[in-house]
Amino acid sequence: MGELMNCPRCDALFVSGVRSICQDCYKEEERAYTTVYNYLRPRKNRQATIPEIVEATGVDEEIIYKFIKEKRLRPSQFPNLTYPCDRCGTMISDGNLCNNCLTEMQADLDEQRKLDEIARRNQQNVQEANTYYTVEKKQ
Repeated sequence: MGELMNCPRCDALFVSGVRSICQDCYKEEERAYTTVYNYLRPRKNRQATIPEIVEATGVDEEIIYKFIKEKRLRPSQFPNLTYPCDRCGTMISDGNLCNNCLTEMQADLDEQRKLDEIARRNQQNVQEANTYYTVEKKQ
């Protein structure tokens, strides 16, 4: 069962289910997709960039980015379709992060794992150092 919520685009009240936007915004988005796809379909427009598509169709850049991220418009068919990396803004055609950001984040994770391992070993050494043993002396 859906949940009652406000549309993030137009603030209208709707029951969310499959979609995260209201029916009116969904229809508007589908019209925008049809417009963009019909513009890109002819061979002469397949090399168009995002600014060229926005200028020719009047469709908002963010909506075109959404179509690319949802794989409705594929860079394999339209090679100049790219969108910004979520972290640094470099234009990419696949995923959420560019290769530089992925490499940097992987290095940061590796460094954190090393620090966690050192902290675990230090904690273990502290626990071993605080252990006391009693020895019975024979007289």
